Amino acid sequence: MLAQIAALSLLLALLCFLWLIVDIIRHPQHMTIMNFVWPLTALYAGPLALVFYYWFGRQDSHDQMQHGNHSQHVQSGHDGHAAHSMHGEQHNEMQSSMNSHDMSSIQKKPFWQSVVLGVTHCGSGCTLGDIIVEGGLHILVPAVLTLTGASLVFFTWTIDYIFALLIGVAFQYFSIVPMRGLAFKEGLVTAFKVDFFSLSCWQIGMYGWMAICLFGIFGLENTAMDKTSPVFWFMMQIAMLAGFITAFPINWWLIRKGIKEQM
Repeated sequence: MLAQIAALSLLLALLCFLWLIVDIIRHPQHMTIMNFVWPLTALYAGPLALVFYYWFGRQDSHDQMQHGNHSQHVQSGHDGHAAHSMHGEQHNEMQSSMNSHDMSSIQKKPFWQSVVLGVTHCGSGCTLGDIIVEGGLHILVPAVLTLTGASLVFFTWTIDYIFALLIGVAFQYFSIVPMRGLAFKEGLVTAFKVDFFSLSCWQIGMYGWMAICLFGIFGLENTAMDKTSPVFWFMMQIAMLAGFITAFPINWWLIRKGIKEQM
């Protein structure tokens, strides 16, 4: 019965993943990195990702039209500036007006929704890292084949954390730098600081649940937790949701303090 539930959950998550890809192609996000975040979120949250996406994540036609008009205004301002220097002040005023509008739109969104977006942003890096490490580590690193039991688990978790951190920093970089206009080095340092705290709290929940499964509920020798089993990946889905819960408070604090951008 558990294997059937696990298979159903994974299939549902895959369908949600594909659904979001198709919808985002038609309604791309203003922040490019979120085009990847939403589908990756669906891999562990399934229908819950769809609920959040359609509730406050999807870019509707009005937003896209407004965004397109802004882009046209900016381009027009740049062309005018190149042709006539007197248009520079007008362009600056227009840019200032656009920034004010964008900030106004962010402030209208309930704060908890911005925190949810921040957590999904962190979680997507973890998800991608877990798929790469848990799914391919035995193939990519032959030395893993000599490890067994708890040694294998902790070795995998260490590599998993490193991969998730690297991917998470990249995701943070491509959201922070465009919003703050930071230089490469400054943007990289800021992205690392933000993702280190967020990811670490996420992994507490994720590793905590997987430890309960591996060392308690199933045991290390149980074939149900083999990485080719749907039960293992179902438990990983639950672990990701546990990580979402433990990462929510730190993301709330990071965004409230202005360390992490409000999305």
